[in-house]
Amino acid sequence: MLITKTFHDVPSKLDNGRPIRIFVVSPVVPNYPQAKFPGVVCFSEIYQVTGPVERFAGQIASQGYVVACPSSYHEFQGSEAIPYDTEGTDRGNRYKIEKDVTAYDEDATLSVDLLVSLPNCNGRIAGMCLGGHLAFRAAFDPRVLSSVCFFATDVHSATLGKGKNDDSLARVRKGDMTGKGELVMIFGKQDTHVPREGRDLIRKTLEDAEVPCSFLEVQAQHAFIRDESSKGRWDAALTRSLFTFMMEVFDRTIGRDLGPKVDRGEKVEHVC
Repeated sequence: MLITKTFHDVPSKLDNGRPIRIFVVSPVVPNYPQAKFPGVVCFSEIYQVTGPVERFAGQIASQGYVVACPSSYHEFQGSEAIPYDTEGTDRGNRYKIEKDVTAYDEDATLSVDLLVSLPNCNGRIAGMCLGGHLAFRAAFDPRVLSSVCFFATDVHSATLGKGKNDDSLARVRKGDMTGKGELVMIFGKQDTHVPREGRDLIRKTLEDAEVPCSFLEVQAQHAFIRDESSKGRWDAALTRSLFTFMMEVFDRTIGRDLGPKVDRGEKVEHVC
């Protein structure tokens, strides 16, 4: 499917109206100008919207989804990508713990708001993240019907944002994610950012809270889907397999209008 690219500058209430630039990649069907598609918020890693992020978003869009990519560090710099080098890595990691968690949440809300306002989006929304934690928190929004989180950092240690004291797992324990969308957590077993104990903690917390979650642990390192400056970690074959897994989740949860959800055991009247 053909795609187009544009961006929207959306004012942020928490940043004195300073806008966040949200890049949008959309599918296009020739001769069908009123076509509507589901939406996906694609959160980037600490380098903002880089080439690998844009290409990944383009692959999702070409499957028939409007994809919004927010520039996460608009409080500190422009929307330009941060380089994959030592200075860029240090800068991105510094921004990550200087930004308030409430500001991360506002970025997610503004991205979902933008998607549902677009004339080519049907309002059915999912989230995904090439760093995981932001899509994890987006799953607290009841409008987000599924979230796929690749190698989510800082969830187990609760160290996202200013003060390095986020409440992501605490909110799961309180039930803030229960009864909402479907979650997919994907980790590389050789990922030094999230040790086995951390993965076990995340899995147990989600299961105890009865969050519908698929938990995948694969033979890979951190950032294994990045096809640029991956430091030898990119696994193209595994990325392709997990992309297919992700698209099955999106197709099933937001790709079709299934009507209202009915709890198991509830009697449904069928009209012929």
